[in-house]
Amino acid sequence: MPRLTQDEINALRDRLTPEEQAIAFGEGTEPPHSHPLNVEKRDGEFRCRVCGSGLFKSDAKYDSGSGWPSFFEALDPDAIETKWDFRLIAPRKEIHCANCGAHLGHVFDDGPQPTGKRFCVNGTVLDFRPGGGEK
Repeated sequence: MPRLTQDEINALRDRLTPEEQAIAFGEGTEPPHSHPLNVEKRDGEFRCRVCGSGLFKSDAKYDSGSGWPSFFEALDPDAIETKWDFRLIAPRKEIHCANCGAHLGHVFDDGPQPTGKRFCVNGTVLDFRPGGGEK
């Protein structure tokens, strides 16, 4: 359940482009390899495009080959909420921003150690804040 009120979420939602709204609140997906954050390598933090909450650090990002920004752990486990997605043949675990409820992508159990997780995220719902220079 999002921490922001529905009125606060609606005000934030109004600032988004139609594509951002379709992904964040329509649980859509951008085409693979289409977002520049997929290849972002600088040190910094990836935040929710809707509400600005911190979601992932660049040192947890890796190239999964999936075509979407991928991370092996969240900045804070409480920053991400999950629910089951049954829209395809096999169920998947969908991830959402815990603060505003925006759909981020999915998490899978085929990532690298130390967590074994692959948070596969739509770049459209992320903002990157550089800090610390190039990796």
